[in-house]
Amino acid sequence: MAAPSVRLRPTMLSDLEWVVGVEQDGANRPFITPWERPQHEGAIRFPDSRHFIVESSDQVRLGFVILQGCRNPNGSLELKRLVLAPGTQGQGLGRTCLRALKALAFQQFKAHRFWLDVKAMNERAHQLYLSEGFVEEGRLRESVRVAGAEGFDSLIVMSMLDREFQARLAMGQEKGA
Repeated sequence: MAAPSVRLRPTMLSDLEWVVGVEQDGANRPFITPWERPQHEGAIRFPDSRHFIVESSDQVRLGFVILQGCRNPNGSLELKRLVLAPGTQGQGLGRTCLRALKALAFQQFKAHRFWLDVKAMNERAHQLYLSEGFVEEGRLRESVRVAGAEGFDSLIVMSMLDREFQARLAMGQEKGA
């Protein structure tokens, strides 16, 4: 199956109702900690963050992405959120987005370290990040409540360094920006 084509465009305030709806959807809620609209507005306006809509070549919204630390003096950029709209999972969109985000992080933002955390129960995303070259750094044990249930889940902290990205680029495992 050919990788889907997507583009990242800056999120506009007019997109936020859709963004909040995607976060609140029952298919996504277990895997993220949803934000309120003002938090998304802040991510759009705050110079240290980037908020993007993931869309198809025919401008259909497929998901959204939030990056934080775009001005971090240590070159440590966080993938805060990568959320796909319900019904779009399983088509390779997550992998395509992640590859575009790695190129953006290391080539445009000149990051030294691109990192994220993923809930341990989100095994599908964890495996995607591993297969895309992210390295598990550690676990924050039982650090988040499980939505709608008793108990807690752990967060797995993962990262990729610029030299690891460059090595993958040299081996043809990555595409440049």
